[in-house]
Amino acid sequence: MPRPILCVEDDPDIGRLLETILAEAGYATEWVTSGEAALQRWKASSMIILDLMLPGIDGLQVCREIREQDAAIPLIMLTALAGTREVVEGLEIGADDYITKPFDTDILVARIHALMRRREAVDTHRAPDARPVVVMDLEIDATHHRATLHGQPLSLTAREFALLSFFSRHPGHGFSRSELLDAVWGAEFDGYDHTVNTHINRLRNKIEADPANPRYILTVWGIGYRFTDLPPSTAE
Repeated sequence: MPRPILCVEDDPDIGRLLETILAEAGYATEWVTSGEAALQRWKASSMIILDLMLPGIDGLQVCREIREQDAAIPLIMLTALAGTREVVEGLEIGADDYITKPFDTDILVARIHALMRRREAVDTHRAPDARPVVVMDLEIDATHHRATLHGQPLSLTAREFALLSFFSRHPGHGFSRSELLDAVWGAEFDGYDHTVNTHINRLRNKIEADPANPRYILTVWGIGYRFTDLPPSTAE
């Protein structure tokens, strides 16, 4: 049986609504009402829909603890805080996407479909014998969904890894923020260009010795970003 989507929501009305929406969309669900329960149950899930404001352990801490153990499981943050600072904080600690309350059910389902399809596509199209791509001190292993810098593992969210992998496959090519949204987030995503900026900044903080003077992800003024045009090699 497919693993359920874990819904973490302490408001019973919203929790029941999520169960109904996802059941109508064809997804199995498990609903828990606390961060403590989420940390006990998330490993049995295919995706997590996580409320930001929870009693006890809040959504931010739940997300941090999950990301310390799994960088790939799709995670959508639900938040009643629509301000940019709160949204950026959720993305900074590892959420792949966010929905603000009250949410449009069609948009929520579209975001879920997009994340599920992207995860399935990555799993389906990984070549089992594909060798890691190496660029300077950075190694990107799509087969095992991991990246290392100077031989040390990088802690990347699923979206960060997808963005880094996309860049590494197109060295030297400049992409606008809209193109990156389409390529990495999917055409269904109706978020803002700021989302790209946030993820670029997070990646630079993780892979660049000096994020203000990057070697890997370069800014193309008036366009967007490009990956270094140093040719990648493949690890033996």
